[in-house]
Amino acid sequence: MPIGAITNYIDVAQLVLYVFWAFFFALVFWIRREDKREGYPVESLRVRGTAMMEGFPPMPEPKTFKMPHTGRLVVKPGPEPAQYKLNAEPIAPFPGAALAPTGNPMLASVGPGGYSQRAAEPDLTESGKPRILPMRVATHFSVVDRDPDPRGMPVIGCDGEQGGTVRDIWVDCGEPQIRYLELDTKNGKRVLLPMAMSQVRGKKGQVEVASITGAQFADAPTLASYDQITMAEEDKVVAYYGAGTMYATPDRAEPFL
Repeated sequence: MPIGAITNYIDVAQLVLYVFWAFFFALVFWIRREDKREGYPVESLRVRGTAMMEGFPPMPEPKTFKMPHTGRLVVKPGPEPAQYKLNAEPIAPFPGAALAPTGNPMLASVGPGGYSQRAAEPDLTESGKPRILPMRVATHFSVVDRDPDPRGMPVIGCDGEQGGTVRDIWVDCGEPQIRYLELDTKNGKRVLLPMAMSQVRGKKGQVEVASITGAQFADAPTLASYDQITMAEEDKVVAYYGAGTMYATPDRAEPFL
């Protein structure tokens, strides 16, 4: 027999090829199973009623994570219950039809206003302290003299109406920059405005917001504590202003043509 042959029909190269095929199949199986940790089981409307489908391969086993700083163990199961009620209905009676929000679209939490239920605890810096804080708490931050200070400026919505007045600035202690503006609305609420969705007009002495109207600031999400913000509250705040990009006025939800 030639060198490397085990029998007249099998040699080492052939065995290596079989091992590679087995390894590759196992790798694809494992990857396909792991990517089902989010979004599965799939809700299917192809059958009468609603059916939850897993497909092949089956759902993975729950995984446990150890969180930094807190040391808490969080279990991430495969199938997850709905995080909140779906405030939307299909626009047509066939599977895959687009969903339209029901009730107040700004508060429906669908489309550009959708969000996930993140942890009800603040995001932390590497040292384990809250990452996003108002400047009245993070007193080592300040606004440089050459930049306009938005505190005290009126906040104007996309309709030109004032929705509130800037009360304070919230900064990111991990990446020194402004994340939110804290507002006093006209109805007496304290809400946050994402800095990325606003423009400070120093010459005009005002803050302009294109995503919502002046009256809609009154319905913006509030915080449990105004000395810090949790990750869950961050998602809700940003989602509200995101919803305004499509639902603030009736014409925004209509097609261009």
